[in-house]
Amino acid sequence: MKRNIRLLLAAMATISTVLAALLTASTYAHARARKSEAALVKSYGRLVSVDGKKMNVSLQGSGTETVVLLPGAGTPSPVLDFKPLVAELLPHYCVVVVEPFGYGLSDETATERTTENIVNELHEALQILGINRYLLMGHSIAGIYGLEFATKFRSEMVAFVGIDSSVPNQPGMDKKFPLRALKAAKALGVVRVVVQSSGDSYAGLPYNDDDKAQMKLLSLKNMLTSTYINEIKNLEKNFVDARSQSFPHDLPVLEFVQAANKDVAGWLPLHEEQVASVDNGKLVPLDGGHYLHHTHSREIVAELNSFLSQAPESTVGQ
Repeated sequence: MKRNIRLLLAAMATISTVLAALLTASTYAHARARKSEAALVKSYGRLVSVDGKKMNVSLQGSGTETVVLLPGAGTPSPVLDFKPLVAELLPHYCVVVVEPFGYGLSDETATERTTENIVNELHEALQILGINRYLLMGHSIAGIYGLEFATKFRSEMVAFVGIDSSVPNQPGMDKKFPLRALKAAKALGVVRVVVQSSGDSYAGLPYNDDDKAQMKLLSLKNMLTSTYINEIKNLEKNFVDARSQSFPHDLPVLEFVQAANKDVAGWLPLHEEQVASVDNGKLVPLDGGHYLHHTHSREIVAELNSFLSQAPESTVGQ
């Protein structure tokens, strides 16, 4: 018995040593790879100074109305991710994609990732660009940030358009995340292994090979950074704070929602309740996944054009 125990302990010690060596090697490889990959990331958009740091934005088109696009949580490159939607919007609108701090090519920040701070930073970028009238279109978590925008800056907003956007009372947002473990996984290079071993999440979608390569590079750069970890830490608080907010009744609200979301209970009814709370609201269910703008950009823009054409003039941009 004692001999078996000694053998088991020896085996466990050997396994621990091997694992430690593998983690040391992956940490070193991760650090080296980050340096080499930084040179492969291509610049796009333009940088504006916000709170002493650089925020990346993309401005395209020359339409009379401006659409400001805000990404879902953790989107590695909002500008590249929104490309199919931007392509459909450009014939009709001036299109602005803002990359929050920690996203895309924007700097990281140590400022707490509360909704208030994030929205103030995004709004400051718009002010610097001279954008004072816009239709705010946001994916996922941008539904929460959109409520803050509408509360503070209603006079600037033409409308809010949600792309499977978050709502304050959706279940599951009190989940606790192992933040220290996630941060360690990033530093040890474990996240790199996961990203590099995953398949092509953009297969069959309207992205070229260069776009896909750049998005993978930016995934490796931006996934689970200190800035994003802080946003995750504030997630529950941001949802709770949003429960005291609602879209102003005179703000047109158009929401595109997954027709069959099996992950979040009551997804459609929650959005039906939100659009019913405004004078001019519309819900459009679409078959597809969470990233509806990857697969339904044409339908989204067609519905948007129709919705705005029917909106009472008196409700737009008050």
